[in-house]
Amino acid sequence: MNSDLLVWLNGELIPRRHATVPILSHGLSRGSAIFDVLGIHSGPNGPVAFRLDDHLKRLIKSAEFLQMELAYTTEEIIDAIKATVKANSIGRGIIKIIAFWSDEVITDLVLDSKLDVAVFAIPESAELVLDKQHSISACVARWRKLHPETVPVGAKACANYLNGYLARKDAISRGFDIGILLGTDGFLAEGSTESVFIVKDGVLMTPPVGRVLSSITRLSVLEAVPKIGLAVLERPVTAGELFAADEMFTVHTGTKVEAVARFEDRQLEAPGPVTARVMKLINDIMQFKDDRFMNWFQPLT
Repeated sequence: MNSDLLVWLNGELIPRRHATVPILSHGLSRGSAIFDVLGIHSGPNGPVAFRLDDHLKRLIKSAEFLQMELAYTTEEIIDAIKATVKANSIGRGIIKIIAFWSDEVITDLVLDSKLDVAVFAIPESAELVLDKQHSISACVARWRKLHPETVPVGAKACANYLNGYLARKDAISRGFDIGILLGTDGFLAEGSTESVFIVKDGVLMTPPVGRVLSSITRLSVLEAVPKIGLAVLERPVTAGELFAADEMFTVHTGTKVEAVARFEDRQLEAPGPVTARVMKLINDIMQFKDDRFMNWFQPLT
C-alpha cells in the first residue's frame, strides 16, 4: 500500500508509515480490535460514501456488543473520514475504520479506557481491485461458523475473522476460491467475508442475521430487489437447499455481487437469469443510474 497516504489517527493526519501500535498493544496481542469498511465512489459532484450512516451504526454496535466505547463520536468520525478522503484525493476506493486499544498489556484482559480510532482512505489500485465482477468457485468449508453463544457474531471484530481465514484457507487448498461456512446447527451461514444468496425457482434466499454478520451489502440487496419484482426470503437455509440451488451468488463491499459458477462438484449458470438481474440492478445503483437509491450515497465534500 502507498506509504505516502495520510491516515487519521486520534485526531491527527499522519503518514501511513507512522500509523503504528506497540506489538504488545491489547488490540494486537489480544486481538480485540474492531473495524468497519465502506466504499468510496466518484459521484457527480465529488466523492461519496456508500451507506455511511449504516456502516457507522454497525461500528458503534460492534463496540456495544463487546462492551467497549470509542473515544470519538459518530460526528467526529464522519469529519475524520471527510478529512482523510480529501487529504488523499480519493475517488474510487475504500474507507477502513479501525478502533482498538493501543495500551500495552501483559496479562490484562479487560481495560477501562476508550478505544483509539484510525481512519484509512485507500484508493483503488492494482493491489486493491474493486468492481471487477467475475464468476467464482465455492465449497462447503470443513470449519463451522462461530456459534453466537460463544462470541457476538454480529460484531465486526478482528478476532472473529480467524474463523473466515480458516474457511478461506481450506477452500484454496482444495482448489476453490471461497469456502462457505455452515453453522453449528448445519444451516447455511456465510463466506469468509461474503454473504451468500441462493436462488431456487426464481426466489432469492439468504440466512437471517443473528448467526451471520449484518452485512450492509446484503441489506442493500434485500431492500433493492423487491423494486424489480424479485421475491427474496430471509430465513434459515438448509445444507440440502444449498446443494440444490439453481443459482448462487455472494455479496461484499469490494465487488458487490459475484456469481458462483462451481459449487463443490456442480456447475452452475453464472450468472443465471435472476443473478444477472440482481447484478444489473446493483451496478446501476453504484453508477448513479437509479434515482430510487441516491439517498444511499453521502457526499464527503
